[in-house]
Amino acid sequence: MLKTNTNSAFDLVTLSSKAISAFQTTRLNPLDSNASILPYGNFNLGLHVDDEESQVLNNRRQLLKFLPSDTKIQWLDQVHGNEVAVINEHNEQVVTADALVTSTRNLALAVMTADCLPILLKSSSENEIAAIHGGWRPLRLNIIENTLNKMASQPSEIEAWLGPCIGATSFEVGEEVKLAFQDVDGELATFFRETDSNKFLADLPGIATYLLQRAGVKKIAISSPCTVENKLRYYSYRRDKVTGRMATIIVIN
Repeated sequence: MLKTNTNSAFDLVTLSSKAISAFQTTRLNPLDSNASILPYGNFNLGLHVDDEESQVLNNRRQLLKFLPSDTKIQWLDQVHGNEVAVINEHNEQVVTADALVTSTRNLALAVMTADCLPILLKSSSENEIAAIHGGWRPLRLNIIENTLNKMASQPSEIEAWLGPCIGATSFEVGEEVKLAFQDVDGELATFFRETDSNKFLADLPGIATYLLQRAGVKKIAISSPCTVENKLRYYSYRRDKVTGRMATIIVIN
């Protein structure tokens, strides 16, 4: 069972149930001990951001205390691509991909973010799960459709959850990004709002919701406060540049 229900350092995920544990970490340390120091404070889980390696590994060990017994976490080397890894057992080495799928119990899937959109999926039978790193590049490269294609469950049997990310009032991009999405589907242009400086504000949760619905997913829960605007709770690369990473976790108990 999930052990984070009473800990304010975590964002709970609506996909959670007796069979599924799922949550999003924040920059708050759930145990308030041996925290990473600024600019990585207080619960950085990313090894690639020049934080002290021993501290990050300690944070990852602390994270296991909030998961069901005997759980192992599968970490990713996220490359902003569209590769999806289907795993049946824990790999000691990180897996290079931007999404994970499993039907194995006690094998937690993790994606790390600091503005990109974390997306979690579970089947209605609760025997299959997925975690997606929903940056704009993976979304543009059909990471959602690729993940659904790797799952045994039909899209109509899938429930999705969208987590904290850079919001539609903060994510300024150039016209080339808007055009790249238009090349995929002309309707995606509606999720870009032009600014006075000839840039565009992009709505990542809106884009992801559209792509999920287009693929046949009907149950979608959106819990996407803006990471840029919530400095005390969330890491944000766009806001701070040098910063930590949060993890979004899902596991079949």
